Amino acid sequence: MGTEMVDFLSCCSPPRVAACRRATSNHKVKETVALELSYVNSNLQLLKEELEELNSCMDVYQNDSDSISVPMIPLGLKETKELDWAEPLKAMRTPSRNEAGLELLMEYYSQLYFLDNRFFPPNKNLGLFFHWYDSLTGVPSAQRALAFEKGSVLFNIGALHTQIGARQDRTTLQGVDCAIGAFQKASGAFNYLKENFSNAPSLDMSAASLNMLVRLMIAQVQECVFEKVILLRAQSDFLTCLQLSQEAARVEEVYSLVYQTMTQAHVKDYVPFSWATMVHVKSEHFKALSHYYAAIALCDCPPGSDTDLPKHEKAFLPLHITPPQGLDLQLFLQDREERRKLGKAHLKKAIMRHEEAMRIHSLCKILRKMDILQEVLCFAHKCSLSKYSEIDHEEDFFETGDAPDIHPKTHQRPEIKSPNFSKVKVTDIFHRLGPLSVFSAKNKWHPPQTVRLVRGENGFGFTLRGDSPVLIAGVIAGGCAAEAGLKEGDYIVSIDGKDCKWSKHAEVVQLLKVAGEEGADVAVITLQYAEGQSMVGKKSSAMSSGPSRSLLKSNKENSRKTLVQRKGASALLAWGKRSKSGSGGGGSGSYNSLPFSTVRDNELAC
Repeated sequence: MGTEMVDFLSCCSPPRVAACRRATSNHKVKETVALELSYVNSNLQLLKEELEELNSCMDVYQNDSDSISVPMIPLGLKETKELDWAEPLKAMRTPSRNEAGLELLMEYYSQLYFLDNRFFPPNKNLGLFFHWYDSLTGVPSAQRALAFEKGSVLFNIGALHTQIGARQDRTTLQGVDCAIGAFQKASGAFNYLKENFSNAPSLDMSAASLNMLVRLMIAQVQECVFEKVILLRAQSDFLTCLQLSQEAARVEEVYSLVYQTMTQAHVKDYVPFSWATMVHVKSEHFKALSHYYAAIALCDCPPGSDTDLPKHEKAFLPLHITPPQGLDLQLFLQDREERRKLGKAHLKKAIMRHEEAMRIHSLCKILRKMDILQEVLCFAHKCSLSKYSEIDHEEDFFETGDAPDIHPKTHQRPEIKSPNFSKVKVTDIFHRLGPLSVFSAKNKWHPPQTVRLVRGENGFGFTLRGDSPVLIAGVIAGGCAAEAGLKEGDYIVSIDGKDCKWSKHAEVVQLLKVAGEEGADVAVITLQYAEGQSMVGKKSSAMSSGPSRSLLKSNKENSRKTLVQRKGASALLAWGKRSKSGSGGGGSGSYNSLPFSTVRDNELAC
């Protein structure tokens, strides 16, 4: 938006123009102001439509072989500013729109676990802002909470799944299955975000928006299931047509639920008009298809044999929500004329719904540009008209009744697949700093202390325990270690300049054994434990932590310390995890070993 337009909108904003209109009693001035107000409103609407068109492009994901399928609704990724302090992570913030991009985002999300534990203390604010832009409106948001970064990356994982699903060629079984899997994973990412995070600073990650996105993904999965039935059932027999009719009714049902969600107060003004229109069009389109396939089953499929008749009766009985009254099912299925009458009523209703879908489609400028969508709607409408003309007889003097609605039913219900971060193996890029359980911002320790230890008659005078890093479990009074200032609970980080943070118990012992008469330079660190907390308690706490648990825990911790200090209504809300139990979604790393995971029963005295 140019500077001139911003100045124009600020000077001639609707509230200001309306105030000028109310302040005068001159009718000519009022008419002039009313005209200016209309002009401003029209310009605002045009700008809104242009922004919406930029943020909700759908036809770009369609290919030539997808002409029989209604286009899907993909979601754009959230944009972000680069972090100057995280140079090694920049490549993970611009993913490609494919499986490789998904793996990159999953790696980054898991890498945030290590960053959170290493550099973000629970009771101190580092003053680092994470900047993200709303996926639909482009409105910027900034928070100091690392949980905001995690949530935004998780949102992009879900959005990327929608783009992968929308790009599939759904005229093949493989393409349909890939689309089903992608949309189910997208719904899982959005649902996980909704259940584990709250008070989002941007509208796209609010509970209402995420709820809408989950339902939208489920609806698109159900649409793919309908397309899969068409591909699997090449022959149009009676049972197949009834199944297609109920599958289409199920798709209409879930899209109607999505449309109701999109028209709610907290979502209506945020969701693009093209999205709501597309969902409404699909709802009407699949309602028409449900009646069309019911008519095909009744009019084109011949009555079954005596062997097939029980199967036909069983399948036809639950077809309608309200079965036609006074109907002898067995006689009806064998009477071609009665079947034709009910089929004609279904076709009449199908044509009405097709025309309503086309009317709604014509109201949206963005959808009118989508040639594929228009072709699909027109083709379906022509098929219903053609079949109606075929079964309509000139001697029909009966009045075509209102066909009952089709009972929705599906053979494959969509699943919400939560993100599986354990599939992507991640190595801590700050691995050389040492194990997370000790060398992290969650702990406080004294600066490393290097002491010279010379072996005495009774050895060095201390006992060791644990791995990575090795702990001084006991110090013998009057020994060399005690005289050098070593204490129980110190961690050995190096011996004669060799880094020992990741060394095993036996390796440290061997380094001490090879020390000659001159002794060895041993560097240790001393953790500062909280008052009243024993080393055993600290040890137990370290052992119970892990990426999956800590990702959710750090979200809650960050929410207490990350309220952005801004005045007025623009202050951002702290954003953290809801207080509920649940499994974490943390990353799985190659280095998740804990310092006392293999504590030896017999301590080694040195």
